[in-house]
Amino acid sequence: MIKDDGPIVVEQTFNASIDTVWDSITQIDLMRQWYFENIPDFKAEVGFETQFNVESQGRNFLHMWKVTEVVPGRKIAYDWKYDGYPGDSFVVFELFEHGDSAKLTLTVNVREDFPEDIPEFKRESCIGGWEFFIKQRLKGYLERA
Repeated sequence: MIKDDGPIVVEQTFNASIDTVWDSITQIDLMRQWYFENIPDFKAEVGFETQFNVESQGRNFLHMWKVTEVVPGRKIAYDWKYDGYPGDSFVVFELFEHGDSAKLTLTVNVREDFPEDIPEFKRESCIGGWEFFIKQRLKGYLERA
């Protein structure tokens, strides 16, 4: 992922209220059910930081998040880096009313290029990962809830 490629945007409408989707993307017990099971803690508070590891193909990716913006029930943004790797991005989750449903727009902006020689950092991998989390995992979780 490099900043010259522009943002990654993934949109999904859910047959759920904004409050239900908001809780699913900000409450740790719910996040663990669709997002990352090993997030140690999460708070929708500016300045909150957390770290957790994800292993892929024998490499460790220590995720480092710092919440940078919160509009309760509508928007949360956090800085997203990986310890030991160059690169810096921020992820924004925004919620909009869509009739009786909620529309989520997820945007990833790269501030500092990630290494292109690592498959997990390629743009296609990032798009695929976010589509999996939002369009499959979160959607499936909300449909079961």
